[in-house]
Amino acid sequence: MSEPVLQMRGVERRYPTGAGAIEVLRGADLALARGELVALVAPSGTGKSTLLHLAGLLERPDGGEVFVQGRAAGTLDDAARTAIRRRTIGFVYQFHHLLPEFTAAENVMLPQMTAGVARAAARERAAELLAAFGLSARLDHRPGRLSGGEQQRVAIARALANAPALLLADEPTGNLDAATAEQVFAELLGQARGRGLAALIATHNPDLARRMDRVVTLREGRVTPV
Repeated sequence: MSEPVLQMRGVERRYPTGAGAIEVLRGADLALARGELVALVAPSGTGKSTLLHLAGLLERPDGGEVFVQGRAAGTLDDAARTAIRRRTIGFVYQFHHLLPEFTAAENVMLPQMTAGVARAAARERAAELLAAFGLSARLDHRPGRLSGGEQQRVAIARALANAPALLLADEPTGNLDAATAEQVFAELLGQARGRGLAALIATHNPDLARRMDRVVTLREGRVTPV
């Protein structure tokens, strides 16, 4: 069996409060293989976002280890962790977080140019990705001129811009109406499957979750199958 794209072993995360530390994750284990799409379904406040942030190297665990493509990330310095995120991980959030002063194409170009891709090549790839989401006519539109569904499609294209091996999404359709959410989710899954990504997608929608390869939840700070 090939090495997991993402592996979390015994991950712990706690947050200090005035009344003492709150334990959010207590020895969480999770592995994602290449091409595997996993839904994370759990009530609010159980640690879904924390798990995603740790998987994406945005936070450091208080215990355990996170491996990305076999590389232990816990003891790496911030520069090395940033390099892994930039090269290997794509993020999609519930709120698109597009830069309002830039066009759709420029929002998808920016992560590429940050990674050293020339502007012309970044523009070409941005156009290709946005075309895959039916946005060829919106390349030069700023976010304020796009619908909610179009903005989230741009955000997904941006997450795919650097050809990541791992896609992490935190309620990516939670801010959309039901019909638009269904369409955007279908496009997200289609792109992830077509590109052979490992994906961990948090969603409150059990119908959407069932369309993925596997569903997990969080119980008492641990990842368990549904």
